[in-house]
Amino acid sequence: GMLRRGLAQQSAGVLALDSERRGVQTALQDLLAQRNAASRAIGEVKARGEDTSALMADVAGHKDSIRVAEENERDVTGRIETLLAGLPNIPAADTPDGGDESANIEVRQWGSAPDFDFPAKEHFDIGEALGLMDFGKAAKISGSRFVVLTGALARLSRALGAFMLDLATSDGGYEEVVPPILARDAAVFGTGNLPKFGDDLFRTEDGLWLIPTAEVPLTNLVRERIVNAADLPLRYTALTPCFRSEAGAAGKDTRGMFRQHQFDKVEIVSIVAPEEAEAEHERLTACAEEVLRRLGIHYRVVALCTGDLSFASRKTYDLEVWLPGQGRYREISSCSNFGDFQARRMRARFRPEGEKGTRFVHTLNGSA
Repeated sequence: GMLRRGLAQQSAGVLALDSERRGVQTALQDLLAQRNAASRAIGEVKARGEDTSALMADVAGHKDSIRVAEENERDVTGRIETLLAGLPNIPAADTPDGGDESANIEVRQWGSAPDFDFPAKEHFDIGEALGLMDFGKAAKISGSRFVVLTGALARLSRALGAFMLDLATSDGGYEEVVPPILARDAAVFGTGNLPKFGDDLFRTEDGLWLIPTAEVPLTNLVRERIVNAADLPLRYTALTPCFRSEAGAAGKDTRGMFRQHQFDKVEIVSIVAPEEAEAEHERLTACAEEVLRRLGIHYRVVALCTGDLSFASRKTYDLEVWLPGQGRYREISSCSNFGDFQARRMRARFRPEGEKGTRFVHTLNGSA
């Protein structure tokens, strides 16, 4: 799986560390066996009434060696855990192979691109001309990559959020949630945003993270829980502000409402039994598509290749809408199946009916 992501070196590093740990564990077990043998010998020598001082010194010597070996084992185990935490999910068998977005595969289209008899304007040209979209005022308050919407555009933004939530809760069957938008390290680690992607996020002075998406709190609703199988699937939706540092966005989309530090988004999250995950992925994607269909927006569905897949995902469909002002498709929603990758990091499980043990749930999400 790591080979398909081009991470052969990291895979080799894990295997090398695992081999080192096995060697350390074997050495520790040998030392423990020697100490136990010496301890038994002391008992036998004592029973014969003989001097045990030499054997006692031997056992004391083993104590220091064992302490060092235990420290070595903790050290190598910590290094393995750190390396494993930075390894991405294994791509699904039907995720296309490829190095970058040029290898993504178009799955289907809906509608057709509007044909204007005039040059189409960018959204910011229209918004600024109407006096309802202002990047200059936002910059005075907060700096670049912020916007102030007023009047009819502010109302439109609010109406779209309500429309998307209503569609997700009625037709989609998602339960509406108002979650916290500040999250602890463990919650952000659980969805795969930490430890590798801390630079993409904003952090408060008391150590909480501003969420980059409602995926973080919604998915963590099942963290460290054992869910009853009868309660699956769990489906949640939320409209929240999202915050992203856009650390690597220098020179990209410097105008307009792309790559903003703050934006509102309706998210949908599904938590399901493993055998339901693939069907749920198609269902979740269809829910997101329905929003665009109701709005009459031309779009296409693209299956991401291994080189364009996000860290935590095993399979992703991007919904790309046609922007007349740019004359191209742009990604507006990612609908992803994470398998048990996030569940393992969150320790989120379910108990199948009639079984004693537990299994990890599978998680999915998308922008609705």
